[in-house]
Amino acid sequence: MKLLLDSHALIWALADPRRIPGPTRALLEDGTNIVFVSAASVWEISIKLSLGKLELDEGWKRSLDAEIENGAFTWLPIYRAHCFETIALPWRHRDPFDRLLIAQARVENAVMVTEDRGFDRYEVRTVWAQ
Repeated sequence: MKLLLDSHALIWALADPRRIPGPTRALLEDGTNIVFVSAASVWEISIKLSLGKLELDEGWKRSLDAEIENGAFTWLPIYRAHCFETIALPWRHRDPFDRLLIAQARVENAVMVTEDRGFDRYEVRTVWAQ
């Protein structure tokens, strides 16, 4: 299964995995699944850090690099197809990062790992078991 981490899921996976419900965490830890980390999420987190809207210690970057290097996460760049897919999305959600993540999930046929119920308004599968 292909999974795409929402930005908050990425932060929690790196900083406090216990915040992710057990069944969802098991999917992330299952080595047969591909767990994508989007460049859009890292961009969003970086912007929020620079604006002071989010606080993380510097170790989050090293943790992310380590998870990508050891194969737990797979880097997902932003491709033209992802950008073009946002054209097809209805304007039910105004957050540009979430819209890009939804488009990436659709293009890559991935399941979004998110607790954001706003994603349910789009034709994208989500997982966040309680």
